[in-house]
Amino acid sequence: MRFINELKNNDRVIEHFLCTQKQLMKTKTGKDYFSLTLRDKTGSINAKVWDINFEIQDFEQNDFIKIDAIVHTFNDELQLNISRLRKSENGEYDLKNYIPATNKNIEELKAELQKFIDSVKNIFLHELLEKIFGDENILKSFVSHSAGKSMHHSYVGGLIEHTISVAQICDFMSNRTKLSDRDILITSALLHDIGKLYELSEFPMNDYTDDGELLGHIIIGSDLISKKIEQIENFPSDLRAQIIHCILAHHGEYEFGSPKLPRSIEAIILHFADNLDAKTKMFEEIIEADSSNSNWTAYNKILTRRLLKPDVQQ
Repeated sequence: MRFINELKNNDRVIEHFLCTQKQLMKTKTGKDYFSLTLRDKTGSINAKVWDINFEIQDFEQNDFIKIDAIVHTFNDELQLNISRLRKSENGEYDLKNYIPATNKNIEELKAELQKFIDSVKNIFLHELLEKIFGDENILKSFVSHSAGKSMHHSYVGGLIEHTISVAQICDFMSNRTKLSDRDILITSALLHDIGKLYELSEFPMNDYTDDGELLGHIIIGSDLISKKIEQIENFPSDLRAQIIHCILAHHGEYEFGSPKLPRSIEAIILHFADNLDAKTKMFEEIIEADSSNSNWTAYNKILTRRLLKPDVQQ
């Protein structure tokens, strides 16, 4: 199979892809065309069907499709111009080629998660973590879920990988300041993205659910945690407020989806730990996806800059 991260300008591509987005749009002259997003385990790519004719057979969003296309560069990004398309038949594609997965060992990540849970000494917070991650359905979903649709860690196992990284950064920072409460910080780190279990669907779709679109993972997560806290007898109200505040504030700014700005030292550390891990992962994924010979990547719309490629030989 020819994967998306292997494509180059002017390549001809005859291959099967998962169509994760399909939009019928119009050109400036009023002609209909399809704008698609196609994906495999290495990433996603924008595609266009400029001429909707008998060579373009019926298909729907979330179908596997076989295409005949040419790779072009548009606004410094690769794009597929499709001339022929049909719905893939069963047996023509291998599902594992369309499901990206972490290169980390899941069992080791689970062990690290339990190690962090065991390290929380506060009896109420420890019980909260055990109540959530002790739920077999939650844990099963947590270790297989992505941490995002496309921004970062958008693959099977991405959520637990990102969560452990954030907890490790928070653990390091808890030893750098005497003002922070490690138990609050670690608990918040382990739970900060728990709402993504319900914000995003499972693979191969990995798309926003209705609750994800309407509420988002911050609200979903804080609601889930609040309900679990209600099941713990005599859980201190001030402790609950501090945990929920960290969840509500972990995106740091209103414009990035946080209902509250970070106002505790734990919330501030969590926000920057989350942002640091997300941004460095984005950097890694951008570098890995860039196959050009330049020392610089193409302009990245999300980071609003080009990136210098590291010299891995140094």
